[in-house]
Amino acid sequence: MVNKQFKNLDEQVEILRYKGLVINDEQYAKDVLLRENYFFLNGYRHLFMKDASDRNYLDGTTFEELYSLFLFDRQFRNILFKHLLLIENNMKSIISYQLSKKYGYKEKDYLKAKNFSSKPEKQRQVNDLIKKMKRQIRVNGRQHTATAHYIVNYGYIPLWILVKVLSFGIVAELYTIFKHEDQQAIASLYNLEPDVLGNYLSILSNYRNLCAHEDIVYENKTQKFIDDTIYHALLDIKKEEGEYVCGKNDLFALIIILKQMLQDDEFNDMTIEIDRVLTNLEYNLKTISLDKVLARMGFPENWKELASFSRKRDEE
Repeated sequence: MVNKQFKNLDEQVEILRYKGLVINDEQYAKDVLLRENYFFLNGYRHLFMKDASDRNYLDGTTFEELYSLFLFDRQFRNILFKHLLLIENNMKSIISYQLSKKYGYKEKDYLKAKNFSSKPEKQRQVNDLIKKMKRQIRVNGRQHTATAHYIVNYGYIPLWILVKVLSFGIVAELYTIFKHEDQQAIASLYNLEPDVLGNYLSILSNYRNLCAHEDIVYENKTQKFIDDTIYHALLDIKKEEGEYVCGKNDLFALIIILKQMLQDDEFNDMTIEIDRVLTNLEYNLKTISLDKVLARMGFPENWKELASFSRKRDEE
């Protein structure tokens, strides 16, 4: 196996030039590469390649174009992250309310195995997750002001406080081990079926982590697909062999999930923000069209119409 060798900034610029990228301002390119990392920036090259067999850049592609897609993804990621945190907070509040109301507000009460699914195939997961939550109390409980306050003054941590130190991944997994009636009570708040919400939470948790770690988001595809929704039909998304061609496991699938879980005003604000960064990207693209980027994201041409549908009206 050949080891990758360190390349200095001059060598990085020459590699990009060798592949056909136009470098108009060499010092600017070096400054960007130093700040942003050659490897991460190079991850956005695919749309600008001639084809799969010719890994050179399309004629006339500039460093500024490549960087504009990189910056667009960062801006898009920040928009998504902000709204994913809204849903994360909502879910933590709803789940803690449901369990506390039904099973008690002290961990010795709400963390009993009998409060969760009794299905044999779920028992190992139930026990493992309870251990994880107890470990969070033990390890992180005194590191956060709110949890430390309850430990010192009351000797326990209510679930509505504990969720502050739980990751979205743990919260999403916690939902999967709830009794069916508890899942139903929570899912009904979003007018979703319990299994659908469980799938959504897994996808949302995955995207939340992608955003938090600044991974490439715009072309991400998840292993899990979402079910067909009313919004696929309302947008008249194209089908091939009976299946929708977008909005299933791509970035637009996430947007459809957000449509169903954010308030209408929150979703509308997000749409305006997304449209703004797309417009800015289109201005900076010369070699490829915005449509090529939208296709990579799984966005149909009429994606903005999604904001015009009232969630309450469409669920009636």
